[in-house]
Amino acid sequence: MKNRHPELLIPASSLEVLKTAVMFGADAVYIGGEAFGLRAKAKNFSMEDMKEGIRFAHEHGVRVHVTVNILAHNDDLEGAAEYLKELKEIGPDALIIADPAIFMLAKEICPEIERHVSTQANNTNYGTFNFWWNLGAKRVVTARELSLKEIKEIREHIPEEMEIESFIHGAMCISYSGRCLLSNFFTGRDANQGACTHPCRWKYSVVEETRPGEYMPVYENERGTYIFNSKDLCMIEHIPEMIDAGIDSFKIEGRMKTALYVATVARTYRKAIDDYLEDPKKYEANMPWYKDQISNCTYRQFTTGFYFGKPSEESQIYDSNTYIKEYTYLGIIGEVKDGMYRIEQRNKFSVGETIEIMKPDGQNVEVTVKKIIDEDGNEQESAPHPKQVLYVTLSGEASVYDILRRSEGEKKK
Repeated sequence: MKNRHPELLIPASSLEVLKTAVMFGADAVYIGGEAFGLRAKAKNFSMEDMKEGIRFAHEHGVRVHVTVNILAHNDDLEGAAEYLKELKEIGPDALIIADPAIFMLAKEICPEIERHVSTQANNTNYGTFNFWWNLGAKRVVTARELSLKEIKEIREHIPEEMEIESFIHGAMCISYSGRCLLSNFFTGRDANQGACTHPCRWKYSVVEETRPGEYMPVYENERGTYIFNSKDLCMIEHIPEMIDAGIDSFKIEGRMKTALYVATVARTYRKAIDDYLEDPKKYEANMPWYKDQISNCTYRQFTTGFYFGKPSEESQIYDSNTYIKEYTYLGIIGEVKDGMYRIEQRNKFSVGETIEIMKPDGQNVEVTVKKIIDEDGNEQESAPHPKQVLYVTLSGEASVYDILRRSEGEKKK
């Protein structure tokens, strides 16, 4: 088996977040265009933004993968073909595809772009992996329901050059590898067409029709899915096992998340992977730092998913579906002008407040906000307007792409 150096694959909802992912440690980023991806509510990329994102990423030696992973209906095919022709012109490094028809269109229209098979295709065995390899896939994303033992067995039964991609962190879809029908049923918004309303996060009870008002809990059988309200996946403590299973790409979920979330998970997993590859003892010694940092973004509670066997009821949250938030995202340093830092404000902050500069190298620098000025040169005591362009003076030094955040104190358990 070849000596694997796993890729860290980070999501990006916008050009700003893509640049953050690149600067905070991604080996590759995955993005969606304005059509044919499974995150309709994400900001997504126009073709112009996609071109700029690919240019920026490639300048920094980072790959860009584009999602084309809807489950297509008849009416989608003509538009998908046109979309693939546009992608051919701008040259991403890979396409993430779930539907066999779109896969074959991509093979015909842009054969030079790698084709990766999405987790939406329910890839649960080595026969499926070999099937896609024989059709020309470079990589297959494992179903979330697989254990590391099963993934290792897949690795042993597929070509050495074929790549395995698996999720290492983020929200876990509740239906089989995310092919959820609940959103469509309850709200008319199709999760398999990119418009999921996350009904898996709502609270449910079962009521038998002859006993109205008598609520019964939902239980699972021995092949159960514990489908409602799963905790978020976190494998920061299990990078050695992920590498040992033969996984080539560690994927972070979160194509609708903020730049702060992306920076936090990218920076933490980047350091953890690099530390482990340098010296496993260094990785073990730094574990408290990784765990502390990974808790500093918006999340619920953590689980290892199916990787070490079927989840139990401990892998679910039955009393709450709220996220825990320790830091508030304030903005990204865009440029330095006359000793002031340009940002596009994302949440309110004020002169005199203590905030943090989050740097790609792992430093978190506490500073005080000294001055806030708007684009017209007017001084402000606070920044209450979302997305307002401001220039701020801080008590410490910042660099372009650093993130400003504010601690919200102790997290609630």
